Amino acid sequence: MADVQPFRAVRYSGAAGSLADLVAPPYDAVSREERSRLLARSPYNVIRLTLPDSAAEAGSLYRAWLGEEILVREQDPGVWLVADDFVGPDGVARERHGLVVSVAVEPYEARHVLPHERTHSQIREERLQLLRATGVQLEPIFLLQSEPLDVELPRRAPDLQADGTRLWRLPDRAPAPRRADSELLIADGHHRYESALEFASTAGPGSARMMALLVSTRDPGLEIFPTHRIFRGRPDLAELREGEACGSLEEALARLADEPRSHAAAVAYRRGGAELVRGEHGELDVELVDRHGLDGIDYTPGATEAVAAVERGNADVVFLVRAPRIGDVFATARRGGRMPPKSTYFFPKPLSGLLFHPLDP
Repeated sequence: MADVQPFRAVRYSGAAGSLADLVAPPYDAVSREERSRLLARSPYNVIRLTLPDSAAEAGSLYRAWLGEEILVREQDPGVWLVADDFVGPDGVARERHGLVVSVAVEPYEARHVLPHERTHSQIREERLQLLRATGVQLEPIFLLQSEPLDVELPRRAPDLQADGTRLWRLPDRAPAPRRADSELLIADGHHRYESALEFASTAGPGSARMMALLVSTRDPGLEIFPTHRIFRGRPDLAELREGEACGSLEEALARLADEPRSHAAAVAYRRGGAELVRGEHGELDVELVDRHGLDGIDYTPGATEAVAAVERGNADVVFLVRAPRIGDVFATARRGGRMPPKSTYFFPKPLSGLLFHPLDP
């Protein structure tokens, strides 16, 4: 069983202004343009720590903010109950519940925390340098467990609130017990987890912890969305015909929805029309598309955006895939498999800047 505990969080004191001006999406969900907007929003926006000009600058800023009491540390350990109110890419309003906790970082071989996606060494190294410079886990990763969390929203006002996320500190509550054979799945945060593992290998056992948002797979607000593939600068794919031609995009999408999950399937859409493409038994939709390599690839959760790229002449082809099922993601992880990058899209990602997890006692 994974070691899940309360922790003494660091958080904004209120001296820097409204929390809404200080939070940001996680580092890997921020475009260059959005980073500029966040930097302009406040000199204390968390993006200055999570996406700094340099790791050394982030370390200096973090220590300065602590010294100026822009950031303060809780006196006692606690678990934080989170409610996220959001509208998904499908236009449906939902509420998702979870707990922000401290999780022990262990090698995957221990089978307590499982990955499901492959990572890139350059991104791991960037996150590792940031961790070494700051000595704090700046952002929570997103973990799933199959058992219910058994939590209820307090009737009192939240302790923290920003951008549709509400948090209540639960000082007397330990995380809910789980079965001894239960496993936690990384929904989002593989690079940060693996960087934390590397950091702990040299910094010592006390550093082998990180902050995580823990959500049950049984939570009604949990939803996995597809990540469609857009290819540019690939004339070979513009001319490729590998599937069954359909009379319209709508027909192709309807046929895709009816395809059995026992094999991969996707809709390939070009200016010449739409095709239903089928893969092999036991193959995932994204693995079917991955056969074409990663040259010229881009990703989007929005099917409308993907189709528009083709119609504007900005893409050679898009592949529209089905949303993975949570059970399939867990099954892949349990058998030791890794899905291609951007295989899953859990929305919303946990906000950065609400809480920080120091790596000292």
